[in-house]
Parts: sequence; C-alpha cells; structure tokens
Amino acid sequence: MKVVSASDFQLNRENDYGTPEQNETVKTIVQAVRTEGDAALLRYTEQLDRIRLTAGQLRVTDEELQAAYQKVESPFVEAIRAAADNIRAFHMKQKRNSWMDVQPDGSILGQMIRPLKRVGVYVPGGKAAYPSSVLMNVIPAQVAGVPEIVMVTPPSTGGEEGINPYILVAAAEAGVTELYRVGGAQAIAALAYGTETLAPVDKICGPGNIFVALAKREVYGAVNIDSLAGPSEIAILADDTAEPAYIAADLLSQAEHDEMASAILVTPSRKLGEAVAAEVEKQLELLPRRDIARASIDQYGAVVVTESLSEGIELINRLAPEHLEIVTEEPMSLAGRIENAGAIFLGPYSSEPVGDYFAGPNHIIPTNGTARFASPVDLDDFIKKSSLIYYSREALLANGEQIMELARREGLEGHARAIAIRLEQER
Repeated sequence: MKVVSASDFQLNRENDYGTPEQNETVKTIVQAVRTEGDAALLRYTEQLDRIRLTAGQLRVTDEELQAAYQKVESPFVEAIRAAADNIRAFHMKQKRNSWMDVQPDGSILGQMIRPLKRVGVYVPGGKAAYPSSVLMNVIPAQVAGVPEIVMVTPPSTGGEEGINPYILVAAAEAGVTELYRVGGAQAIAALAYGTETLAPVDKICGPGNIFVALAKREVYGAVNIDSLAGPSEIAILADDTAEPAYIAADLLSQAEHDEMASAILVTPSRKLGEAVAAEVEKQLELLPRRDIARASIDQYGAVVVTESLSEGIELINRLAPEHLEIVTEEPMSLAGRIENAGAIFLGPYSSEPVGDYFAGPNHIIPTNGTARFASPVDLDDFIKKSSLIYYSREALLANGEQIMELARREGLEGHARAIAIRLEQER
C-alpha cells in the first residue's frame, strides 16, 4: 500500500458510463421489454442467466420464502431481526407530517406529504449475496408508508442455482410479499414499464452491476431512481493514538467489495501510516477475497501523510467519501468540521461494518464524491410532497396588483388577466 504526502496524492476516479457496446445492449433490452413484456423478460433471462422460466414461474411463492428458513442458521435469523429492528427505529425518527398554516387574512398555506404508491427494489446476485441491502431499501419504504413494495433479484446468486436463501429470508423478515426472480437490465425495464406479470413502479432503488446502472439511467423519467452508485469507498482520518491493526482491517473491509473500491488512510503520523501499510499486507494474506482486495488496494488504496489533522480534514472534504471513520484522540471535536461525507463513524469501536449491517442508519450512501451534494437513503426517498394554497378574497384583493405586475414583466398577459378578471368582479 503506497504511502504518499498530501501534495503528491490524487485520486482519479471517473463515473462509469459504460462502453458504447454496453449502452447499446441496455437500450436494446429495455426497448424489447417495454414493447414485448414477459416474452422479452423470459428470453433475456434464458440468454443472460442461463435459466429457462415460464411467466408463471417468475414470481417467488410464499412457500419458497418459508422454505428458505430451513437453509439458513438460526443465528443469522436472530441477527437479521435485530438489525431490522435497529434500522426501523432509526428511520422512524425521520417521519414528517403534513402541515397547514392559516394566515391572518384567511389564506391557508401548507404541504401534504404522502408516500409513493409502488416502489421497486433491486437486490443484486452477482459476485455475492447482500441480504443487508434488502433491509436498507425495504424498511425505509415501509416506514414511509409505501403500500406496494416489489423486489426483484436474479434467478441465481453468485453462480449458484436458485436465489440465495439468505436473501429470501431477509426479504421475508423485511415483509416483502411480492418478489420476482429476474435480474439485470431486463428487470429494471420490467419495473419501469411493466409486463403482463409485473406491474410498473413509481421508483426503482437498489445497487447493481454496470448493466443495471445503465438501465436505471435509461428509464429515468418514466420512473424515479435512487442514484447511479459508483464503487464503494472508505476514508479514515486517524492520529497516532489509533491501533494500526484496526485501521488496516477497516480499509480492507471496503477493498474486498470490488476491484474499483477505494480505501484511503489520512494521517499526520507517518509512523502510523507505515504501520498500517504493513498491517494491510499482513491481513491481505488471510482474506478470502484477497485477489479483489489486492486489486483495489494497488489501484485505489493509499496512505496519505499530512502536515496536520487540519490539512487532513481539508483533504477529506475534497474527497467527500462515502464512508468516513475518524479515529483520533478526540473524534467528537472534529466531526463538526467535516463538510462532505456520506456517513461518519466516530471512535475506534465504530468500525464501518457496524453501520453497514446493524446500527440503524442506512448503508446506501452517496459515492464518487457525490456526498458534496447528496445524502444517504432515508424516508424522503419514498415520499412525495404537494403544496397547498388556499387564497382568501381578502388576500387576492390585497396582493392581486403585485401578482399582475410580476406576470406582465415576464410577458405572460394571460396570467395577469386571470387575476384581473377576479379583481374586477370582486371590487
């Protein structure tokens, strides 16, 4: 793991918009599903996933969900239930109510907050199974009051036959009752436009590979999407009070996600930096996904040595990392100086996996520097707002001339006359 000074460090990461061939493939799949429905959905499932299904086999049955419990360990069920409770409790604190404000002149202004009607959740099934992603997408939607939550996932997980039972159990524990065995760009198209079997949704959430990301971008506008997520990333701001083994383990916890993940330590202590770099090499040898983690560390990993913690904070704010750990003598005193980070973990015991799986805050967090302007998934992602305007006669008489002035300055005489006709009638 390279050790560099702050002046020599530069993280070059670009958004992956896919190759021309990938984009063309996705456009073709999306258009086919949009026009042919189930026929295209089944054709691409057989072609890309090597699984032949009928339309009647697309939906996962309740019996299959219950049978999955026989294939997982009871400690997993206990853990997923505890995590679900924590996630639900955290998101309950984000609930907001509609409101109205009565003005002295009798006018009423307000805002109506209502849940989306139908949301689609994509759960990937490529390199690994991610039951935690089920909870992080489904539970906020439930708390927001979304009445229809549909989940899609590839018909095989990690190259193994069938949907991973841990995903199925997580779906059952989260309360999913509508689940389909379909993945890839074809699943995104089905969620967006609907087929004979799968009704369309209002919003699509959840991570996926490049074809899923491109398909989400392709259907945006017909439906809403959560984001176009990039590779996972972690930055750790630490001083010489930090334990090198802890820091190395946390860096590797993100590096093992995929080869494009980035793991960066920012510290004013060269001694700590070199100890962490050595510890990374040591721990890498014991990691089951060491080939993936090695590629990530070699391409996008670094120990950045700064002149001070203040310089480190400036660098962190430029990086705007997805995950930020502050492992210093007084982490709380530094948290307020962090302007850009998706999730901030404070202290030596707040390892990033605590948030990924269990603590309660959502682990779907802005990547690729988008924490400068974006936020983690929360209840606002599953609601819509309508403004309420009730104008009284008194208010219109008092403000009508100013409304007309603004309309006419924009060259919209029709707008002005809609007010004028009322003023003439009421005066």
